[in-house]
Amino acid sequence: MTQAIKKPTNLSEYAMPTDGYVIAVDRKLKARYESESDAMTAASKLKQSYPVLQVAVYNAAQRTYTAVDATEK
Repeated sequence: MTQAIKKPTNLSEYAMPTDGYVIAVDRKLKARYESESDAMTAASKLKQSYPVLQVAVYNAAQRTYTAVDATEK
Protein backbone atom coordinates (compact mmCIF):
# COMPACT_ATOMS: atom_id res chain seq x y z
CA MET A 1 0.00 0.00 0.00
CA THR A 2 1.36 3.48 -0.81
CA GLN A 3 1.80 6.07 1.87
CA ALA A 4 -0.56 9.04 1.48
CA ILE A 5 0.99 12.48 1.21
CA LYS A 6 -0.09 14.62 4.12
CA LYS A 7 -1.32 18.08 3.13
CA PRO A 8 -0.50 21.09 5.31
CA THR A 9 -3.37 22.32 7.43
CA ASN A 10 -4.88 25.74 6.85
CA LEU A 11 -4.96 28.14 9.75
CA SER A 12 -7.70 30.23 11.25
CA GLU A 13 -7.24 33.92 10.58
CA TYR A 14 -7.52 34.85 14.26
CA ALA A 15 -5.75 32.01 16.09
CA MET A 16 -1.99 31.84 16.68
CA PRO A 17 -0.61 28.31 16.42
CA THR A 18 0.92 26.80 19.56
CA ASP A 19 2.89 23.97 17.95
CA GLY A 20 4.45 23.01 14.65
CA TYR A 21 5.97 25.18 11.94
CA VAL A 22 4.05 27.68 9.84
CA ILE A 23 4.93 29.39 6.57
CA ALA A 24 4.59 33.16 6.85
CA VAL A 25 4.20 35.19 3.65
CA ASP A 26 4.51 38.95 4.14
CA ARG A 27 4.06 38.32 7.90
CA LYS A 28 0.74 36.51 7.38
CA LEU A 29 0.60 32.89 8.53
CA LYS A 30 -0.46 30.56 5.72
CA ALA A 31 0.13 26.80 6.15
CA ARG A 32 1.16 24.61 9.11
CA TYR A 33 3.63 21.72 8.95
CA GLU A 34 4.64 19.16 11.59
CA SER A 35 8.38 19.26 10.83
CA GLU A 36 10.74 22.15 10.27
CA SER A 37 12.30 20.49 7.23
CA ASP A 38 8.91 20.20 5.47
CA ALA A 39 8.13 23.84 6.21
CA MET A 40 11.55 25.06 5.06
CA THR A 41 11.31 23.04 1.83
CA ALA A 42 7.88 24.45 1.00
CA ALA A 43 8.95 27.99 1.95
CA SER A 44 12.09 27.73 -0.18
CA LYS A 45 10.11 26.60 -3.23
CA LEU A 46 7.70 29.48 -2.71
CA LYS A 47 10.54 32.00 -2.37
CA GLN A 48 12.23 30.68 -5.53
CA SER A 49 8.98 31.02 -7.46
CA TYR A 50 8.16 34.48 -6.06
CA PRO A 51 11.39 36.19 -4.97
CA VAL A 52 9.69 39.52 -4.22
CA LEU A 53 7.67 38.05 -1.33
CA GLN A 54 8.96 38.05 2.22
CA VAL A 55 8.85 34.37 3.20
CA ALA A 56 9.69 33.00 6.66
CA VAL A 57 9.04 29.92 8.77
CA TYR A 58 7.41 30.54 12.15
CA ASN A 59 8.34 28.15 14.98
CA ALA A 60 5.18 28.16 17.11
CA ALA A 61 6.77 26.55 20.17
CA GLN A 62 9.60 29.10 20.39
CA ARG A 63 7.61 31.95 18.82
CA THR A 64 10.43 32.83 16.42
CA TYR A 65 10.65 33.53 12.69
CA THR A 66 13.38 32.21 10.38
CA ALA A 67 13.74 34.13 7.13
CA VAL A 68 14.03 32.12 3.90
CA ASP A 69 16.42 33.17 1.13
CA ALA A 70 15.82 32.37 -2.54
CA THR A 71 19.14 30.49 -2.63
CA GLU A 72 18.20 27.98 0.12
CA LYS A 73 17.07 24.48 -0.84
